[in-house]
Amino acid sequence: MIYKLQLISISILFIIISSFTSQAQTIKAKKGYTQQIGNMVAMLEDLKSRVTRNVKNLSLEEIDFLLDADANRIGALIYHLAATEKYYQLYTFENRGFNKEEEKWTTALSLGDNARGILKDKPISYYLDICDEVRKETLQLLKTKNDKWFESGVKNSNMNNHFAWYHVMEHQANHMGQIALISKRVKK
Repeated sequence: MIYKLQLISISILFIIISSFTSQAQTIKAKKGYTQQIGNMVAMLEDLKSRVTRNVKNLSLEEIDFLLDADANRIGALIYHLAATEKYYQLYTFENRGFNKEEEKWTTALSLGDNARGILKDKPISYYLDICDEVRKETLQLLKTKNDKWFESGVKNSNMNNHFAWYHVMEHQANHMGQIALISKRVKK
């Protein structure tokens, strides 16, 4: 059992590493942003492109596959990434969580039983379009800020804006590995 888990871990690591070895391996601030925000934008965009590249050709059966009764579908995980990013938009730019009109995001943010029942039977383009829309708004909002804002604290929190957006990035990286694992399992 341990040997099998080690092989799976090595396979996931290989998938993640190989997904970026053909690209230039540098972080360069995106134009139109201050230095630190531009660096974060470059990293967020790189992760988004890798997630997209790994899922864009999956069939409905593949994106709706469940490893077990407690697992999440690839489509739901993609929606979850968008919901998390949307939450941090509100949290860092408006110092609030979801309001009544935005409660639609909570199912994807929380995942679990409710999401398993709702977030299915949609093509991958449905989930990627949601991510694209949220990212477009994130990029527009980040253009309005500078590095002083980035280093400033989030109101009523012990984190600064830079850490909040770092968390969005690391969250995407974690789920990218989970998506790779599920994708590999469904293709067996």
